[in-house]
Amino acid sequence: MKHLTLGLAAAAALIATSAPATAQDDLLGVWRNPKNSVHVDIRQCGASACGVVVWASPKARDDARRGSGRELVGMQLFQDFTRAANEWRGKVFVPDLNRTLAGAARIVDVNHLEAKGCALGVFCKTQIWTRIGPNES
Repeated sequence: MKHLTLGLAAAAALIATSAPATAQDDLLGVWRNPKNSVHVDIRQCGASACGVVVWASPKARDDARRGSGRELVGMQLFQDFTRAANEWRGKVFVPDLNRTLAGAARIVDVNHLEAKGCALGVFCKTQIWTRIGPNES
C-alpha cells in the first residue's frame, strides 16, 4: 500500500488547479510530494498536461527500479491530465507497482495542491503536494 501511496499522490499532484482562465498555468511547475522523495515537473503536453520526475531520493529510485525495472528520474508519471470541473483528471503510472491508475487533483492555493489517486475506484489516497519551483520546460 505504501507504493500505491507514492504513485497515487504523484498522480494527483499532476492533475490539480482551480481558476478557469489560469487553471493550467497554476498547475504547471515543479511539485514535491509530502515526504520530499519525488519532485515532478508538470508541463503542457499537447492538449493535456503531463508530469515528469525531475528528482527522486535514492530510496524512491530503488523502489521504482524494483517495481518497474526502469529509472524513476525522467519517467512520465502523469499522463493525459485534462480539466474536469474544478479538478484535473488523468492517468498516473505507479512505477513501484508497474501499474497505471486513475488520478485527480485540484489546486488548494498558489503553493499547494491536493492530489488523489485511486486503484479500482475504491482504494484511494489523498496528499497535499507543495510547489517548489517554476516549470522547467
